[in-house]
Amino acid sequence: MTKKPGLVPYSHLLTALGLSLASAAPAFAESASQSLSGPGATQSVLASDSEDKNDLLGVNGQETWQDRKTRIKDTYGLDFGLDYNALGYKASNSLTGQDNAASGAFRLFGTWSLVDPDGPNTGSLVFKFENRHAYGAIPPTDLGGELGYAGLISSVFSDQGWRATHLYWQQDFADGNATVYAGWLDVTDYLDVYALASPWSGFSNLAFQTGSGTIGGLPDGALGVMVGGFLSDNFYAAASVVDANGDATDPLGGFDTLFGEGETFKTVEFGWTSGADALFLNNAHISLWQIDARSQAGSSEGHGIAFSYTQAVNNRWLPFVRGGWSEGGGSLYEAALSAGFGYSEDPSRSMLGVGVNWSRPNRDTFGTALGDQTTIEIFKQVQLTEGVEITPSIQIIKNPALFPAEDVITLLGLRFRAAF
Repeated sequence: MTKKPGLVPYSHLLTALGLSLASAAPAFAESASQSLSGPGATQSVLASDSEDKNDLLGVNGQETWQDRKTRIKDTYGLDFGLDYNALGYKASNSLTGQDNAASGAFRLFGTWSLVDPDGPNTGSLVFKFENRHAYGAIPPTDLGGELGYAGLISSVFSDQGWRATHLYWQQDFADGNATVYAGWLDVTDYLDVYALASPWSGFSNLAFQTGSGTIGGLPDGALGVMVGGFLSDNFYAAASVVDANGDATDPLGGFDTLFGEGETFKTVEFGWTSGADALFLNNAHISLWQIDARSQAGSSEGHGIAFSYTQAVNNRWLPFVRGGWSEGGGSLYEAALSAGFGYSEDPSRSMLGVGVNWSRPNRDTFGTALGDQTTIEIFKQVQLTEGVEITPSIQIIKNPALFPAEDVITLLGLRFRAAF
């Protein structure tokens, strides 16, 4: 049986798009990992950080540290990294008067290959621990409501403190063509992802991430299991069941909520690709989800569907069309449609992302019918040095649903990442 790259080139696509999009097509064909992992997942971040970068300033002060990490990986099977991230926003207007927000996040993440590390059916411990903290009155995750926007202008830059975003066992099987995750999972690692979905390196607004804002719950640090793999050369599938009340700040509490309350979040995804070496360059997939009513959150049962289509063009462009529909479940939107592209002429230094989203806020979530919104986000990721990148951005919100007196709100943002 010929070994495929598995369900994993999500991580390779991040490397390809963010670091070598302008290179020849064969650069896309290399497998970077053997796990189902989106661009923000540990496996993908490690793969991207290990790549040499043609940075803008030509500075690399990390060679000794990287060599030491490589020796640890080769000797013990432990591949790890850490980074510090920051994001700040300033808005043109606000419903409440609060027009700025900023937050930082320290992260320690890694994979420890303990079973068959050199074979196709590797078993690994995957972990990511974080400390998320606000710099001022509120973090970016809370700024949308202050502006009268029915949505999240940032999905991860909060002030939650210490958290275990995920801690699970990953077991590859079927000669590396399939994988199982079991433990504390982040569903955005594997559900409805694409190359620009990571809030740490791609779009910040949830409208351009998993489900385009139409999926309710989106648990992380949630106890559960996921299984996925190729059904043929062109078709793949994945399914998961996790604790709907997962709380990354209290992972051990997942035993009580999952087995005590039994409220779960379930997903099934089916996808097509032109070939395993271009899994998420030329890709179409449909994601189905269902979440039980949650007594603690006070949200109803919900279900819905999300879809995504991407097609690489000339090894520099990655246009996308994505969207979803939902009923109940605490989702932000009952319907949404996003379109845009990623582009890079010199991807080892910078990447441009442009997206436009239309959304209809969920009546069940907000308690009343609200007007439709349009959101535009543009960002430019710039690799300053080997380990440091900055990403200036702009978000334009037209007809903010909770602030009908305001036609347009503009946000200027700046994101920073230092990786080690």
